[in-house]
Amino acid sequence: MWRYVARRLWQAIPTVAGVVLITFVLFNVVGGSPAAMVLGQNAGARSLEEFDAARGYDKPLFFGNWTDTRALDAVDFETAAPGVRAQWGAGESGWLRLEDGQELALPFAFQPPAGERWRLTIAGRGAGFPRCGKKFSTLWKNSGDFSTVWKKIFHGMEKPAFRAEGGSAEIRSVKLEKATRHFFDSQLVDYAGRMLRLDFGTSTSLNQPVWSLLKAGIGPSLALTAPILVVELAVSLTLALLCAYRRGSWLDRGLVAVCVALMSVNYLVWIVFGQYVLAYRLGWFPVWGFESWRNLLLPVFIGVATGLGANVRFYRTILLEEMHKDYVRTAFAKGLGEGRVLFKHVLKNALGPVIVNVSLALPFLYTGSLLLESFFGIPGLGYLSLNAIHSSDVDVVRAVVLVGALLFTAANVLADVALAWVDPRVKLS
Repeated sequence: MWRYVARRLWQAIPTVAGVVLITFVLFNVVGGSPAAMVLGQNAGARSLEEFDAARGYDKPLFFGNWTDTRALDAVDFETAAPGVRAQWGAGESGWLRLEDGQELALPFAFQPPAGERWRLTIAGRGAGFPRCGKKFSTLWKNSGDFSTVWKKIFHGMEKPAFRAEGGSAEIRSVKLEKATRHFFDSQLVDYAGRMLRLDFGTSTSLNQPVWSLLKAGIGPSLALTAPILVVELAVSLTLALLCAYRRGSWLDRGLVAVCVALMSVNYLVWIVFGQYVLAYRLGWFPVWGFESWRNLLLPVFIGVATGLGANVRFYRTILLEEMHKDYVRTAFAKGLGEGRVLFKHVLKNALGPVIVNVSLALPFLYTGSLLLESFFGIPGLGYLSLNAIHSSDVDVVRAVVLVGALLFTAANVLADVALAWVDPRVKLS
């Protein structure tokens, strides 16, 4: 068995790598600028640049020797907006034109700091364009003049001068880049390395290590979700056995009708009813807080009630398939009691789908319940995740998603091993 577990864990490595890559793409590529989300769209370029540098967002996404910077926004004068053209002193349309002896004014948002290598790239054409530039052999040919590229490497605090000499020059595009430490000094490599060290970064809203927040929130989440899972499983299986054994009776039809009604009621309705009627009006439960076990009674009751209908119907279907098999009729023919047949034979042979269903729910024990924790003031991971979403705390949301996905992978391996343990027909091979 241990050899099988080791092999499954080894096979899970590509899945884990895929999860890390997907979370990186979702939060670093698709999600937009974390600095702008946290600091706001009106934050200064220097503040945004310092935020990115502190968290590694100032590096290339995947690889490269140069990366973009906010010190000078890249501009293409063929497609630039009127406001950008006015900032550079360009006309209403066309390329930026420099007369003989005129120097290009670079509208830096902040002066590039010393101690770092910077590269300024200017593409253009004309008799006054510096002849040290690299020519494009096939692009942008106009009246016999080929476009060229002028590049300048400097080390910050300098002001690289670009001047038209010997005639006029037309500027097509300008781009400023900052050098990286090496070709693979990228956000992806940095993110993967931090995940291997279990370094999930620092919360921008709470200014605490994300790992510490996860450890603080896992206890309250498990205190809520674990009882919901255990009670819901026990009650669901018991009611499903009654429905399957008394199939077609008034008890079966009544329980199925109740299950459908439970499935039809929205989750928020349960929460509002529980808080207003049971907690506020009747005073049976505390409305808010996490001071004692009594604070968990009402949210656990609501969590069980909301999931009971779907689980009873699912387990009832599974048990009905087992109730009409030959071994059940044989057991009753031998004179075995109803309880022994139901719990020792029928339930045992139906544990396969039950284990799969429970294994799918295990990762959600970690993430907690967003609504229950938020409405009842339970400081678990669900409450933490919701606050992180509201405050655009990317590091916390990303850590919760990543750890939940990894636990889901581990739960699949655990489900395979548990299936082989309860069902001798399943072989660990």
